[in-house]
Amino acid sequence: MRLAQLDDVGKGGLVQLDHITPVILTYNEEPNIGRVLAKLSWAKAVVVVDSHSSDRTGEILGEFRNVRAFSHTFESHAAQWTYAINETGIATDWILVLDSDYVLSEEFIRELADLVPLDGVVGYEAAFRYRIRDHALPRSIYPPRIILCRRDRARFHQDGHTQRLDAMGDVRRLTNPIDHDDRKSLTHWIVAQDRYARLETAKLLSSPYSELRGADRLRARSVLAPLAVLAHCLFVKRLIFNGYPGWYYTYQRTVAELLLSLYMIEDRLAGRRSPH
Repeated sequence: MRLAQLDDVGKGGLVQLDHITPVILTYNEEPNIGRVLAKLSWAKAVVVVDSHSSDRTGEILGEFRNVRAFSHTFESHAAQWTYAINETGIATDWILVLDSDYVLSEEFIRELADLVPLDGVVGYEAAFRYRIRDHALPRSIYPPRIILCRRDRARFHQDGHTQRLDAMGDVRRLTNPIDHDDRKSLTHWIVAQDRYARLETAKLLSSPYSELRGADRLRARSVLAPLAVLAHCLFVKRLIFNGYPGWYYTYQRTVAELLLSLYMIEDRLAGRRSPH
């Protein structure tokens, strides 16, 4: 195992791959979780917190000897992640925060192995390469996220339908992207997007405008957000030149924005107006 020198925020020391614990949340991830775990064989332990899946997720977890699986009732993404990093006996200083459809490349793993954190650096964010049925898109609108963090500096907050990880200190960017490769059915995706749109609507209607980020400001004030996303994906991201995978991704993102806009309009028609 290759070693990389770590300043350890001023204390000095060494870090290596098996001093990083990957952490994953699952719920009915049978189509995805096996591919994700297959790329984590380098880890001494992988912590998976499952929200009582009813498919073969638990059986697949049992096929990987380095997986430590926990069942925990889901309340929110932020609460589940907080439980995962604080209540499962993680012994390493660093955690790798992965969704259950994030697949690591060999290049990304080598970058982790060679990582030399500078003094004061407590986290790293990564960009993502979106895959549609294993077809890699050259661009997407999926934002970079913090995925590697010192465990004692990680704080999770609920942000609409998902969580936001804040690292208490300096955060740098990794060079290699992570593959976002969700193989669940379109029907599952549609059901999930309806639930996500309701949660995002509640966030937009309850948050002061000054606290919203760029895209959310457009969503909160304009019914044109779905058209903006359609044009952005096709012409700015140039996915119009990527065949069916490009159209599939573009239509997915447009449908997600349409659902959100419909719920926003419905609430306004019912008199439930936002603070902005």
